[in-house]
Amino acid sequence: MSELSTLARPYAAAVFKRASESDSAEQWSQMLNFIAAVVKDKDISTIIENPKVSQDRLIQLLLDICAGQLNGEGENFLKLLVQNDRLTLAPQISKLYENHKADAEGYVDVDVTTAYAFTKEEQKKFTSALEKTLAKKVRISVNVDKSLIGGFLAKAGDRVIDGSIKGRLQHMQKTLKA
Repeated sequence: MSELSTLARPYAAAVFKRASESDSAEQWSQMLNFIAAVVKDKDISTIIENPKVSQDRLIQLLLDICAGQLNGEGENFLKLLVQNDRLTLAPQISKLYENHKADAEGYVDVDVTTAYAFTKEEQKKFTSALEKTLAKKVRISVNVDKSLIGGFLAKAGDRVIDGSIKGRLQHMQKTLKA
């Protein structure tokens, strides 16, 4: 996974630079998300991985699928990914691009996993606390995972805040074994 991110990083940075220059960050976000969704499709990924499918046929197929979703630059980017055999990096490129966009706009996306669902008031307080901790505006998405027993697990980019009972128990177990 980290190798894929390393390969995807220059593409994401280049696309973000171009999006910033042309004031089209949101349009690029939508195009990259669409390309990533197409690449993740099981049937399409089978075609992408098939060595018998030529690059020209693959490009034409993808352009047909993406018709109306990509502008000229988006189509050229898609062609570039196919020609450089980097099409499978599209989901990572999209994710890294979103990180660049979030940094530029002064917010951070945080994935929070909790043992129990938040009420609206709890989510508001939690978001406020995260904004103070991370010193940025926070966009939060919440998932429920009962295996955490209690507490939360927050992921903001590379940073992980583990306030779960499960995490504390695992830490205690490691400490006792040492």
